Amino acid sequence: MASSGEGKGSASAAAGYKYASYSGYEAAEERRWWPWLVPTVFVACIVVFIVEMFVNNCPRHGSPVGDACVAGFLHQFAFQPLRENPLLGPSSATLEKMGALDWAKVVHQHQVWRLISCIWLHAGLIHLIVNMLSLLFIGIRLEQQFGFVRIGIIYLLSGFGGSVLSVLFLRHKYISVGASGALFGLLGSMLSELIMNWTIYSNKVSRRETTHTVYFYSSCSMQVSVCTLLQAAAIITLLFIIAINLAIGILPHADNFAHVGGFMTGFLLGFVLLARPQFGWMERHELPQTNQPRKYKAYQYVLWTVALLLLLVGFVIALVMLFKGKNGNDICHWCQYLNCVPTSRWKCNT
Repeated sequence: MASSGEGKGSASAAAGYKYASYSGYEAAEERRWWPWLVPTVFVACIVVFIVEMFVNNCPRHGSPVGDACVAGFLHQFAFQPLRENPLLGPSSATLEKMGALDWAKVVHQHQVWRLISCIWLHAGLIHLIVNMLSLLFIGIRLEQQFGFVRIGIIYLLSGFGGSVLSVLFLRHKYISVGASGALFGLLGSMLSELIMNWTIYSNKVSRRETTHTVYFYSSCSMQVSVCTLLQAAAIITLLFIIAINLAIGILPHADNFAHVGGFMTGFLLGFVLLARPQFGWMERHELPQTNQPRKYKAYQYVLWTVALLLLLVGFVIALVMLFKGKNGNDICHWCQYLNCVPTSRWKCNT
């Protein structure tokens, strides 16, 4: 079970949490972390994209469609023609050279590193801007609340999980790049964190001291319905955002398998890494040794165990299928519609 980095004793508890007084009561406020990992990832992705364009060198290498490079005034950093790459970026050959996800290279040439390298690459300037804005919007808040270690693990493993599912279903048809799987993992972890800590958010714990005993009671006792409604509204809003993004993924040229794989991985990791200790445990140093509360509630331990088992089993099955050269579409014939739904306006095999 993940902890929030608290130590033992009153000194460490005071360091990990601040106490603020409201109308004679004290409420514990969790520690806030200074976010540096998310901004670092933001800068790294921008630097990698600049390197992509430097290596691409459209004026020198040209384009198979024969059109002129876009934004030629950028010289070596000019974009490929819009007919080749409408996202304002490099050629597919450049992306493949720099580590794009490619089924044949992962399975037959054992270039497993592509499962990670592809999440640092972006297909174009538009792709980069959308993903980086999403990263700042989602990642900063999560890192402030849970620290760089746990958010870094969720980001990388979600990106890896998205890559695995993507390569299982897309196989040799396409190459895939982008941080979308990792970003969907952060969204998934936000959802599971709300579910995992539901009762903790719905009970703001206050304390009242008598001669030698500390009594804990809920400051939300008169407002339980309000607290519950606010939590439900937060979950509904988050589900709406996730649904909209997944719906966009069924359009052509979007890798929705990476989105789904990243979301599932992040959702399970949220249960494993983002559990919050109950309030009684935060003030355990003021309780008698015979009345020490558990750090986590029973349902949190159950969710933690189930999520960890599902995560491990899922990764093992997916990786075994991948390196045996299995095609996910042979097992799940309808799964192709998770990635693209053909209509009269577009086809999915282009």
